[in-house]
Amino acid sequence: MATEIWDILIIGGGPAGLSAAIYAGRARLSALTVEKDYGGRGMIASSERVDNYPGLPGIGGFELADSFRRQAKALGAQFAEAEITAIIPEEGGFRLTQKRGGDLRARTVIYAAGCDHRRLPVPGTERMGVSYCAPCDGAFYAGKAVAVVGGGDKALDDALYMANIAETVYLICRSQPRAARLLTEQAAARENIVLLSETEVVSIEGDMRVTGLRLRDREGERILPVSAVFTAIGMVPHTDLLRGLIPLDGEGYAVAGEDGMTPVPGLFVAGDVRVKPLRQVVTAAADGANAVMAAEHHLRAI
Repeated sequence: MATEIWDILIIGGGPAGLSAAIYAGRARLSALTVEKDYGGRGMIASSERVDNYPGLPGIGGFELADSFRRQAKALGAQFAEAEITAIIPEEGGFRLTQKRGGDLRARTVIYAAGCDHRRLPVPGTERMGVSYCAPCDGAFYAGKAVAVVGGGDKALDDALYMANIAETVYLICRSQPRAARLLTEQAAARENIVLLSETEVVSIEGDMRVTGLRLRDREGERILPVSAVFTAIGMVPHTDLLRGLIPLDGEGYAVAGEDGMTPVPGLFVAGDVRVKPLRQVVTAAADGANAVMAAEHHLRAI
């Protein structure tokens, strides 16, 4: 594999990368999708339910991502588990170094490595009971009091999910919820979701396990007893490999249009790593398709 030159090397196996693999297969381009984690499928795989992907309301996140992957494989997509450590432009394309194994070579690269959860910048985040995935860990806290920190769609989704499991769900926002109106209305209708707005987390209390949160509001500080903290305060893009290669905005997102083109000829970005107003499965899938179309035009030109 190290000596083969791929038409497209796709970094990332989430919806954007899988969509790119599907479109590359349909275009009869040789493409390799490189995934850092075993099996890939991206962060959507941890979502219990996806209600906003057209035509498939209520589908599980893993099921949706797995259907993307199976479709890509049916079209001839190839996958490899590897961690790319550098993207090096060279004549005729790119050389990509791996943490383990020889170099890979490709004429074009689509970077779709996605994002990771932003951590709370407070003491105690290493304690057991701090989670970034309510569907993954929520069942451990059935009948208990838990907290969800954040005010966006993800936070409201987590609060609604935990409302079916926990005795009480405290939704903690530094200002006011900014989620979609439907989610806000659904949360307000649940008696066991308690909104604590204009409230800041100072620290996560406990020994090995979470026992509470130290909160600060207009009345001062207090301890809120909870057994778990689900953090949903945004994402951090995986764009370290792009630093020095292409422009990044102040939060580290890659600056590129809908075609994913970057100032480096043959290097494209897709999915959540790209600067854009909405990061959802549907926009990630569109990014992957657009990036392959742009890569195909580039391949024709060279």
